[in-house]
Amino acid sequence: MSRGVIENSYNNEVPDELKPNNLMMFKSVTDVIDMYKRYVEKARTNFPGDQWTIKQTMMIVEHLFTLSILLSLLIIAKCEVYIVTIEGDPVISYRGGIDGFEATAVESDQKLDVTSDLVTSYSQHLTTRHDNLLESLFDDESYTKLYSYKHLINGFAVHISPEQAETLRRAPGVKSVDRDWKVRKLTTHTPQFLGLPTGVWPTGGGFDRAGEDIVIGFVDSGIFPHHPSFRNPESAPYEPLPRYRGKCEVDPDTRRSFCNGKIVGAQHFAKAATVSGAFNPSVDFASPLDGDGHGSHTAAIAAGNNGIPVRLHGYEYGKASGMAPRARIAVYKALYRLFGGFVADVVAAIEQAVHDGVDIINLSVGPNSPPATTRTTFLNPFDAVLLSAVKSGVFVAQAAGNGGPFSKTLVSYSPWIASVAAAVDDRRYKNHLTLGNGKILPGIGMSPATRLNKKYTLVAANDVLLDSSGKSSTSDCQRPEVLNKNLVRGNILLCGYSFNFVIGTASMTKVAETAKALGAIGFVLAVENTSPGTKFDPVPVGIPGILITDVSKSSDLIDYYNVSTSRDWTGRVKSFKAVGSIGDGLEPILHKSAPMVALFSARGPNIKDYSFRDADLLKPDILAPGSLIWASWSPNGTDEANYIGEHFAMISGTSMAAPHIAGIAALVKQKHPRWSPAAIKSALMTTSNTLDRAERPILAQQYSGSETMTFVPATPFDYGSGHVNPRAALDPGLVFDAGYEDYLGFLCTTPGLDSHEIQNYTHRPCNYTLGHPYNLNSPSIAVSHLVRTQTVTRTVTNVDEEETYTITARMSPAVAIETSPRAMTLRPGATRRFTVTLTVRSVTGVYSFGEVSLKGNRGHKVRIPVVAMGYDR
Repeated sequence: MSRGVIENSYNNEVPDELKPNNLMMFKSVTDVIDMYKRYVEKARTNFPGDQWTIKQTMMIVEHLFTLSILLSLLIIAKCEVYIVTIEGDPVISYRGGIDGFEATAVESDQKLDVTSDLVTSYSQHLTTRHDNLLESLFDDESYTKLYSYKHLINGFAVHISPEQAETLRRAPGVKSVDRDWKVRKLTTHTPQFLGLPTGVWPTGGGFDRAGEDIVIGFVDSGIFPHHPSFRNPESAPYEPLPRYRGKCEVDPDTRRSFCNGKIVGAQHFAKAATVSGAFNPSVDFASPLDGDGHGSHTAAIAAGNNGIPVRLHGYEYGKASGMAPRARIAVYKALYRLFGGFVADVVAAIEQAVHDGVDIINLSVGPNSPPATTRTTFLNPFDAVLLSAVKSGVFVAQAAGNGGPFSKTLVSYSPWIASVAAAVDDRRYKNHLTLGNGKILPGIGMSPATRLNKKYTLVAANDVLLDSSGKSSTSDCQRPEVLNKNLVRGNILLCGYSFNFVIGTASMTKVAETAKALGAIGFVLAVENTSPGTKFDPVPVGIPGILITDVSKSSDLIDYYNVSTSRDWTGRVKSFKAVGSIGDGLEPILHKSAPMVALFSARGPNIKDYSFRDADLLKPDILAPGSLIWASWSPNGTDEANYIGEHFAMISGTSMAAPHIAGIAALVKQKHPRWSPAAIKSALMTTSNTLDRAERPILAQQYSGSETMTFVPATPFDYGSGHVNPRAALDPGLVFDAGYEDYLGFLCTTPGLDSHEIQNYTHRPCNYTLGHPYNLNSPSIAVSHLVRTQTVTRTVTNVDEEETYTITARMSPAVAIETSPRAMTLRPGATRRFTVTLTVRSVTGVYSFGEVSLKGNRGHKVRIPVVAMGYDR
């Protein structure tokens, strides 16, 4: 027989089930192979004697291999990562009851002792249960278990098909099956702005002791360990820290540990990212190495060494320092360069961080979108594992999100988390371009000035092309090879701000490199049109340069250039006559209208579900610097096009605000080591400021109707309790404390939350109630649906000497507010309860804002914000 005949005979005999369009009926490659075995046996009987040749066998094997590969690809493409929780307590809440395994539960705010034999034994028991469940339901090769979660939640992450996920949901003992979802990054002078060097560090022994022996865990994009911000100083080397149990991975290229005493732990988590096909080892690095820059930046803000010179392009922009410069850094890399990260990896990182013994977790990360299978914002594997982390005494700071200035854009919802909004501090970098016609155009650009009292010729990139084609793609000055060096040399190069700058494929740094390569004196980058929400940050460059962000000012520049430039009938320039000079943009201008809520910072009201119904809980919690923050950068980092290859970057985001709070929390924890996470959060919130440096109410950047930026009075939905005041937070006088039971009470009294769903995630029944969720003992009050009169209760604990407090309150006219008692005296360590009564005066359809103040006779001032929306029924 010819090969063609063999192929035709063979293909005609292939059963319909094995044809590619029917492959998806199979659950695994094993099913296909079993079908093929039956087919081959049938074929043997149909080809008697020597008609069954090696050639025929090879043809069948070849087809088998091809179809198996195809099926594998189809099944892999179909599979997704799911986070599964099962019946039974995790280590942190197991109170006994299983033969052979004694209780491992900890009380609220108590550290978990993972070194004990009891914990080790019960952890292994849970892992075995996870494995047994999967083995009982599926063939080995049809799934991949990624992680077992044992300490904070009881469950696992697994890579399976949607059909297998349904099988798991129906299996006895399974409580929840959540399809994994993505998370994203939310992205100096601030120690001075916050008063740390003079008002806080001296109380802890100076900057060289600030945060001593406190461990901050960073769930982020890794770290660049060779940066001076993370060096172990020879003059005051770090002592070993036996209580921290984290691992230190080794750099696969250099074989050197990522740890050095300052960095005490370094691990990476990428199993979910890998099976999802998003992880690329060549750019994402299968190690804790920061391939992005973001993780190094956040770690340095919270705990970077003090006094590190910030140098770029031959200029020094000051000295950088973390908020707690002697705190230790523990790295849990779960975010990556291009895609962000996956919740399954982030949950594994948080579990590991708590297991290792961190004191504080910084999360400059939030969900891309709501979880697919949960209705409420408070109940999902991500928030549930953070609740258990807080139960074990770990303070969690999370970025509020960058969806501002629009309402309900928060991505940090739960009461056990400190949700951090971003502020603009008092430093502004401004510059100006002076034209030959006398006009002065404002702009931004951290650059040196052109020579004093001298103006230089302006030449537009489109007018100095070596080739007249492709003008639209060359006006942004990213490619020096297409411009005429002879015409540019000694002049100021005029470039256009294209869409490439918005998407990150063009950068101001590249414009500066182009201008320098062509011998230009400097450059001007003009914005001729912009989209609403486009954000312009100053960028440090080594030659005179400026970005004209105002479209009308750019129009003035272009009009002047066109009038001053003579052309022939073809449009070619005959002579360049437009001239200008660039000012000095290196020195910042300090403003008194600071702090101010940054335009991008996410706003409340907080939501309790993904129908966007308002929660009886105020978010964000607090405001901290998050705009134009200088800190360390990874030279591998590509997250910001303007800082590729640099060791420092100045970037903005609530990602930058959260580590400010994490670092300041470390200072509070150092001074008050026995305080709970809730007490630390309370101290930060109740002592915060609502007035700026000029003693005026804090403003918020907002859009006007024309999409231009304006400034409006900020509300608690913009800044929570106010802007952090580190010095006052160390001595708050009173704290509003809360623990695990209180958070359960909040969940169990929140309307719309199913008690079975609560028990699925907390492993506790709803037998504890607050009456209403707004009675949670938080340092803020939010009543989203106020009908007639409601009374809210709060309890304070005195953390100082005996003091008498007078209680007052004020509120917008639409809602009346009263407090009881009017005054109270508390001895050291004593607790007292007071009530706040809110009454609807008029229904306005908008929130009313106010505050309750407790002023002590020894000088303490405690303030909590109040928000309420009045209804007639």
